[in-house]
Amino acid sequence: MRHTRSIYIFCSIVMSVHSGASELPEERELTTNFSSMSLRKVPEDLSPITATLDLSYNLLFQLQHSDFRSLSKLKVLILCHNRIQELDIKTFEFNKELRYLDVSNNRLKSVTWFPLAGLRHVDLSFNDFDAVPICVETGNMSQLETLGLSGAKIRKSDFQKIAHLHLNTVFLGLRTLSHYEEGSLPILNTAKLHIVLPVNTNFWVLLQDGIKTSKILEVTNIDLQKSQFTNYGSQQNPILENAKTSILLLNRVDLSWDDLFLIFQLVWHTSVEYFQIQHVTFGGKVYLDHNSFDYSNTVMRTVKLEHIHFRIFNIPQESIYFLFTKMDIENLTISDAQMPHMLFPMYPTRFQYLNFANNILTDDVFKKSIQLPHLKTLILKDNKLETLSLVSCFASNTSLRHLDLSENLLQHENDENCLWPETLVTMNLSFNKFADSVFRCLPRNIQILDLNSNKIQTVPQEIIHLTSLRELNLAFNFLTDLPGCSHFRRLSVLNVEMNLILSSSLDFFQSCQEVKTLNAGRNPFRCTCELRDFIQLGKYSEGMMVGWSDSYICEYPLNLKGTQLKDVHLPEISCNTGLLIVTIVVIMLVLGMAVAFCCFHFDLPWYLRMLHQWTQTWLRIRKTTQEHLKRSVQFHVCISYSEHDSAWVKYELIPRLEKEDGSVLICLHEGNSDPGQSMTEDAVNCVEKSHKSIFVLSPNFVQSECCHYEPYFAHHDLSHESPDYIILILLEPIPLYCIPTRFPKLKALMEKKAYLEWPQDRRKCGLFWANLRAALHVNLLDTRGTCEPQTFTELNEVFQGSAISLIRTDCLESRTHS
Repeated sequence: MRHTRSIYIFCSIVMSVHSGASELPEERELTTNFSSMSLRKVPEDLSPITATLDLSYNLLFQLQHSDFRSLSKLKVLILCHNRIQELDIKTFEFNKELRYLDVSNNRLKSVTWFPLAGLRHVDLSFNDFDAVPICVETGNMSQLETLGLSGAKIRKSDFQKIAHLHLNTVFLGLRTLSHYEEGSLPILNTAKLHIVLPVNTNFWVLLQDGIKTSKILEVTNIDLQKSQFTNYGSQQNPILENAKTSILLLNRVDLSWDDLFLIFQLVWHTSVEYFQIQHVTFGGKVYLDHNSFDYSNTVMRTVKLEHIHFRIFNIPQESIYFLFTKMDIENLTISDAQMPHMLFPMYPTRFQYLNFANNILTDDVFKKSIQLPHLKTLILKDNKLETLSLVSCFASNTSLRHLDLSENLLQHENDENCLWPETLVTMNLSFNKFADSVFRCLPRNIQILDLNSNKIQTVPQEIIHLTSLRELNLAFNFLTDLPGCSHFRRLSVLNVEMNLILSSSLDFFQSCQEVKTLNAGRNPFRCTCELRDFIQLGKYSEGMMVGWSDSYICEYPLNLKGTQLKDVHLPEISCNTGLLIVTIVVIMLVLGMAVAFCCFHFDLPWYLRMLHQWTQTWLRIRKTTQEHLKRSVQFHVCISYSEHDSAWVKYELIPRLEKEDGSVLICLHEGNSDPGQSMTEDAVNCVEKSHKSIFVLSPNFVQSECCHYEPYFAHHDLSHESPDYIILILLEPIPLYCIPTRFPKLKALMEKKAYLEWPQDRRKCGLFWANLRAALHVNLLDTRGTCEPQTFTELNEVFQGSAISLIRTDCLESRTHS
């Protein structure tokens, strides 16, 4: 069977154990692990730079002098759990740097010592020595700090050989103990003594001598029989005067309740201040009167019982409870004992620390008055408590500073009053059933509060101000929003991990200015504008957000699901309505100012009107059909004007239309009259013979010529399918009030602004001529042998800068014949 020892034996040596071998280049040392490889001899090909060699759990039965000769840098050698029967320390005479030698759990029967000056740790425990293997050479190892021994017989003479050594730890790992000479252990000069007992050992004698030996005493594997204590009642504390132990540790104890009672009574009157018993199993009947315990004359300060199991539990519970609560010590721990209740004496006690974790205590514990005025720490973790207000009433009569009520069934109703002491600064209420109402039952001066793993959905607004609260843990709850800090003005650490938080509240950023550490990871964040400030906080807070950015991932909307918050871009202008409105207003103002400037400086309205007219003309031309153009006409265009405007027509208009080739026929109405017809009939006849008509409008035209064309304006819709055949050129501005009422059609056309306006600025004439050319575009059939019509593509080229070629000679000739 393999024996387990406490780790403190090996704490002075830090070993790195790897599979196979790994080199440390900076120190040129090697750690080699050949553990559990069924080796029957030490490998021969070991590297000379090996510093740590593990040969444990093999089948080695003999060591040769040549096995380690080449390992001059060897510092740690582990040979435990083999079959070695003899050991000669001289085997390691060439290993001058050897510090740690473990040959425990072998079959050693003899050891030949050799003084190795540097050896500090030697472990020979759990071997088959008949007597403790100590000789004079052992006492010459002045650097020795930890010594592990075993032997069936323990005598004073053996330990006297090393009595002068100042050891840190002596470990007695005993397979058997047939003889122990009383008074042997106190000879040792060690700070700590750890004894692992075999079965059927006289524990009483070893405990008595052990308390006289070292400051720390640990005893493991205690299996007691009641007969061992039959003479204890007659002894009057024989070890009190010579006791050295202040810390007593008992591990893996199997005994009756009477045995435990006697051990406590024995230790109570010694120098022991800290008494710990772990992994206790109780059984057997009760014979002793437990009310006879003598609590006087003690220096005991702490009693700790952990991991208690009952084989038979038939003793009065009150005896157990009162045995401990009447001790009136500073610190008491009874954990993992399945203890259903606890009773305290009616008088005040001086307990400062109580730990009843991992039991089955219920609210009944607090239903009786308990006087613990000096209590500062109370741990009731993992019990069956249900009512927080009862705990508060109990605590109100204490000086509590730290309270742990985690892993219970606690709840709080709104109508229950809570009375907490002003001294309470730390509370752990995690893993309970608390809802939002728990915030109405908290101590006013609390500084650290743990409420993780409850059922909290929000932090209510109607709660007292916890002005001292610095750390708040609300992880693993059901919060849907980051809580504000209006009630926790000094809060510096906030944990809301693993809730249902979608976004951050405005209250959080306004009231939580003092928060230096925030853990809000692993929440289902909705990455919209509401979360923008929170994302900015994570990006630029420099370590404030715990787990940033791996734990902060979008859950909504679906197109961003799985995206880390740091990768989400939400522009401020799209999230700030005020800023968006201001931006739009500014842009509109700038555009308005630009338009106003253009209107003022470049006469933009005129250009816009001209462009609109050209566009309308172009659209009408595209809609014109072949049938529409197949009517019988003699001229492409007829020009009508006032005699007072003839100079502009002859020197501006006609030259522009005549430029380049002769392909457009022009009819002038004053030279195209028929005998016997009136002026009006001649004017209308000229218009009717032309595909399009140009009227040069001016105040003179209105006064002298308009009367001849008003009938045409009134009836032109009957002979022409659309108004595209009339082109009005406004040579000079004509106020509408100057147009006589007898000319309603002309006035209607003027009101519609269906005219081309001759610009007064010569720089603008280019657009005017372009609009006119577009309006003049025709597609006459070649029935009279006239010139070929221009296509729209040619007209577009004219608009881009080339002049229209208009031939007037044929037209004038036709006019003469007419």
